[in-house]
Amino acid sequence: MPFQLLELTFKFRYIKNLGNTIVDYFNQIKGLFGSFGVIDLIDILFVAVVLYVIIRVIRETRAMQLVKGIIFLGALYVIVNFLGMSASSYIFKEIFSSILIIIVILFGPEIRNILEQMGNGAAKSGLKAIFGTNVAVELSEMKKAIAAVCKACNDMSDDKIGALIVFENETMLGNIISSGTTIDATPTKELIENIFFPKSPLHDGAMIIRGAKVYAAGCILPLTRDNVSSSLGTRHRAAIGLTQESDAIVIIVSEETGAISIAIGGNLQRDVSTGVLRDVLEKEFIPSATGSDDKILKRFIRRIKK
Repeated sequence: MPFQLLELTFKFRYIKNLGNTIVDYFNQIKGLFGSFGVIDLIDILFVAVVLYVIIRVIRETRAMQLVKGIIFLGALYVIVNFLGMSASSYIFKEIFSSILIIIVILFGPEIRNILEQMGNGAAKSGLKAIFGTNVAVELSEMKKAIAAVCKACNDMSDDKIGALIVFENETMLGNIISSGTTIDATPTKELIENIFFPKSPLHDGAMIIRGAKVYAAGCILPLTRDNVSSSLGTRHRAAIGLTQESDAIVIIVSEETGAISIAIGGNLQRDVSTGVLRDVLEKEFIPSATGSDDKILKRFIRRIKK
């Protein structure tokens, strides 16, 4: 009986706190819109631009993991404060009272990088990248990139030249790119074949295609930890490993057999033709007649992220 009474007391307190929170929330919204003016709109836009520039700078660094940790702590603080947990609330309050000092200590190099990029016009170029480029032109370039990759894979397959080509999708691969050499060039059959030509400096690593560009080469991919067939080499294991951790599409050309394989979502499709390869890539990156709006929206969002 005492336990049930305690449970009812807790539920009543929870419902009462929830009701008060909802009422306060709507009162704040009502007061906000009642006094909302042009200066408030400019203030919001300014904060949005600042946050956008900050995210662009740190999105592919280890600092992004620290940001996620701070957001998690913030969510915990809201929960313990809502439940009325005094001791926990005091600890979190002390932490967040010094949050600016903590941020400066943790993100010193990133803050310096942000200021440097703002001085170099990073915000202006970033906004221009979002709104200044025609989506149709970008898709046309992507189609040319896919054609170049397919032709190169066909030639390398005939000559039994090993290759590992990654098409970056929604998941950013900044940590993978940082392990290789930045190229940022328009993909052509000749460029791709030269990169993977035996004994060339970058032939052992993976090539990363971001958007419609060969963005980096000689990159190191994580190997899968799953038990796979002993007939699969390091390239195949690396392709499976990366696609288990991201939504990238990875193409492998076997050095031993010349067979072309595709890794998607941790699964490996072996011995595919260049026609099938082209279909898979165009289905993912080029709008179809039935889903063009959705694809174009995805391309727009992808541009914002990059």
